[in-house]
Amino acid sequence: MMLQFNKQAIAKAFDRAAIHYDSYATLQRLSGNLLLKLAPSYSGRLLLDAGCGTGWYSRIWRERGKYVIALDLSLQMLKQAKKNNTAHHYIVGDIDNLPIAKSSLDIVWSNLVVQWANDLSKVLNRFNQILKPYGCLLFSTLSDGSLQELHCAWSYLDKHNHANHFPSKKEIFKICQEQHIACRSKVVIMHFPNVISAMHSLKGIGATHIHKGRNSILLTRKRLGRLQTYWPRDKYGFRLSYHLIYGVANL
Repeated sequence: MMLQFNKQAIAKAFDRAAIHYDSYATLQRLSGNLLLKLAPSYSGRLLLDAGCGTGWYSRIWRERGKYVIALDLSLQMLKQAKKNNTAHHYIVGDIDNLPIAKSSLDIVWSNLVVQWANDLSKVLNRFNQILKPYGCLLFSTLSDGSLQELHCAWSYLDKHNHANHFPSKKEIFKICQEQHIACRSKVVIMHFPNVISAMHSLKGIGATHIHKGRNSILLTRKRLGRLQTYWPRDKYGFRLSYHLIYGVANL
């Protein structure tokens, strides 16, 4: 399962979102809190937060007594993390090319990051390699079906991609099984008062880089009206679905 993301463009998107990221990161908090509940009791101290963002979970792990290395592709995200003193050490780096020695960490934590990997299997294998014997890997990602409402609404307007598509649950589970990673899934449906709010929730966290699609388009009042018409909704508002996958491995 190989992709080829433009990492420079991704970094720039997250750079732009860094200052206001925490105001929009509802899904990231929900996903991360669920992932924390899956964390086994483990005395190992050296932890990598791979794709730390503003360091929300770096801080939580630090408060739990871990020595935290915060890594992110976005320099501006790392600056926010460092400003808030969330970790002990900060690295600008790419999960597809981790600058970490083998068998050097006790815990690898990566919350909603590996969906940006060019090669999921390679990245998970690399995570395992940098862990010490009996180390722990904890990650979450997105699978096919995520953002289906956005895809549905835009499909009535044009044939371009306006959000990324994700690997199937079956594909991700197969990769995890091959690497002895236990997986589980959960569907989260978020609700918004209007389409603009739903779309801003993506822009606010920097998740606007599109692989093989359009990264920007003029959203006229007419287009917005049509999106409002076609966007799936229920009694709670305009929906945006996320199909989460969680992986946990004790090596």
